[in-house]
Amino acid sequence: MTEMAPLGRRAAVELVGTGALVAVVVGSGIQATKLSQDVGVQLLANSLATVFGLGVLIALLGPVSGAHFNPVVTLAAWWTGRRDGDGPTLREVAAYLPAQILGAIGGAVLADAMFAEPLVHWSTHDRSAPHLWLGEVVATAGLVLLIFGLARAGRAHFAPVAVASYIGAAYWFTSSTSFANPAVTIGRAFTDTFAGIAPASVPTFIGAQLVGLVVGVALVAVLFGRPTVAAAEDVVVPHGEHHPTATGR
Repeated sequence: MTEMAPLGRRAAVELVGTGALVAVVVGSGIQATKLSQDVGVQLLANSLATVFGLGVLIALLGPVSGAHFNPVVTLAAWWTGRRDGDGPTLREVAAYLPAQILGAIGGAVLADAMFAEPLVHWSTHDRSAPHLWLGEVVATAGLVLLIFGLARAGRAHFAPVAVASYIGAAYWFTSSTSFANPAVTIGRAFTDTFAGIAPASVPTFIGAQLVGLVVGVALVAVLFGRPTVAAAEDVVVPHGEHHPTATGR
């Protein structure tokens, strides 16, 4: 049985991890536009950097905080574990969510600083269209299904590779390029670069992500049912809370 780190340390890990993730996403987007004028090549570079960066961050920080880096994942972990006491408490949720949002903003500012961009320059990249919102629903639902489905199947140890691979694929198969993360969405509004999103587009993107959260949790329940004893003993659930009896990126 693994002893949990203090809540303050776990929140700090969520802040730093989410910040690092956004720095990877935004920084690689800026670098890609400097190296190529081909949008396809830019997206390929951005997605590959995100895959590698996310996989490393989950593997490194997952044992401390669960490596949520995403309010959707934290809320899903709370909801699915609330009856058995296996998920995060409301106090832990209240610590994780602000840390993730502040980390995402800090990561965007850091990426801008590294490339001599204005530190805070609201994005002008409009992403307001129904097909993009649908893409966010699909991307977020798939992410939740993957994370908690792996946990219930007793295969959470595959999460660093599986979750990073899914996000890399979702860059390409969803119309929205798979933000699938309210904190990251907010952070990306602070940079007027390749990965940015206009502030006016943020609320509907987050709304679509919350719909995806509900759909994803419902799919986990339908496809995997209640956690088995074996799954319950699979301690670390990347993007789920790191509890000694946790059942669930």
